Amino acid sequence: MKKQKKHIISQVQEGSIAMELEIEKGDTLISVNGQPVEDIFDYRYLMNEEYVVLEIQKADGEIWELEVEKEYEEDLGIEFENGLMDDYRSCSNHCIFCFIDQMPPGMRDTLYFKDDDSRLSFLQGNYVTLTNMSDHDIERIIRYHLEPINISFQTMNPELRCKMLHNRFAGQALEKVKKLYDAGITMNGQIVLCKGVNDGLELENSIRQLSEYAPVLQSVSVVPVGLTRFRKGLYPLELFSQEDAKEVLSIIHSWQQKMVEKHGIHFIHASDEWYILAGAELPEEDTYDGYLQLENGVGMLRLLGDEVQEALERRQADQRKLRITSATGALAAPFIKKYIDRIRVKFPGVQAEVVTIRNEFFGENITVSGLITGRDLMAQLSGKELGDKLLIPCNMLKNDEDVFLDDITLEEVSQKLNVEIVVVDESGEDFVSAVLDPPEHKKQKRRQMYEQTGSSNCGQA
Repeated sequence: MKKQKKHIISQVQEGSIAMELEIEKGDTLISVNGQPVEDIFDYRYLMNEEYVVLEIQKADGEIWELEVEKEYEEDLGIEFENGLMDDYRSCSNHCIFCFIDQMPPGMRDTLYFKDDDSRLSFLQGNYVTLTNMSDHDIERIIRYHLEPINISFQTMNPELRCKMLHNRFAGQALEKVKKLYDAGITMNGQIVLCKGVNDGLELENSIRQLSEYAPVLQSVSVVPVGLTRFRKGLYPLELFSQEDAKEVLSIIHSWQQKMVEKHGIHFIHASDEWYILAGAELPEEDTYDGYLQLENGVGMLRLLGDEVQEALERRQADQRKLRITSATGALAAPFIKKYIDRIRVKFPGVQAEVVTIRNEFFGENITVSGLITGRDLMAQLSGKELGDKLLIPCNMLKNDEDVFLDDITLEEVSQKLNVEIVVVDESGEDFVSAVLDPPEHKKQKRRQMYEQTGSSNCGQA
């Protein structure tokens, strides 16, 4: 018999129903309406009633049964020690492209954890391979109508998928997509493209099969594999060339045309890296179908540029005098320079330099700003006249702390470089404000690195 889970309460909000019921920090939730709570989804589902009965264990061991009358979907105002209310499920695959396998030793433990948890797909937008999902998991997703579910497909060739994920069940797991599709569960997909493995005809075949699930599967992104210098003993993968990128874009654009004609959506999307590598112009805004794949680097640069322009149109020109430096990765640097130049047309008193930070830590093949370390910043900016402030994108820092990937703090970098550092939030409005306005020292909105591509899930690329 499976042991019933108990969930320790970590916080009770002021003025909440829970506070009125004298529920306290350290109390334990045992059940709701006599039903055990497996995880956060069970809890949310059971709480979506006007009348609930809670079983609470107090710190001294006493059991309270509390009857609660409330509005439908009204929250009790409690938080739990574990936000998921369950253990995180680690990845059972050994993908040939896994970014975590390319990490250097000696970094903090959390950076080596590989999650493949469908619940995090719903809660945080993580992409999952489906190999960890049981029939029970699928039934719960359908029952609770948890959507969207974000899926890492990589390929629709079952045999090749087993090879790419090093999991003999990886091909079979694709059958779960049909169940989700039949139930009308909204999905997004991703293909991490590896040269000579799942590109070319394999990519064509994958898009063809995935298109059959549209529009329930509302979008699929294609992103190039990220390769660090720490690949000793791993599957031999190569970088894509400019001609390779042009071929990938040709396939994607051809299918976009077909899908617009059939479903009115572009469906398949190339990440910004492909356009930069191919030397091609970024697509127009309407190509991105509402930017469904931003967190995979699809349309980030287009959106940022459009938002910068809109923010500038709302401002009155003036002659303010400023000197700033903006530090970013090689991928975004030309675009950041272009957007700052737009600002300077309206504010000519602003002097700005955009510095491209080489990724010495992971290797120069890694060009996204989300993987730049504190030590690379300090090494490459030391001794430079940085002006009134240094701008860095929010994705360089840990989700909830002012700490870089190498555990160097924002304060340490600021002291070393002797400059005020402004962390630029996600939008073009934030970017313009970071350039023109005094620092506000506000808490930034940033998200965790996505391990499979080496891309970041926040703002600027």
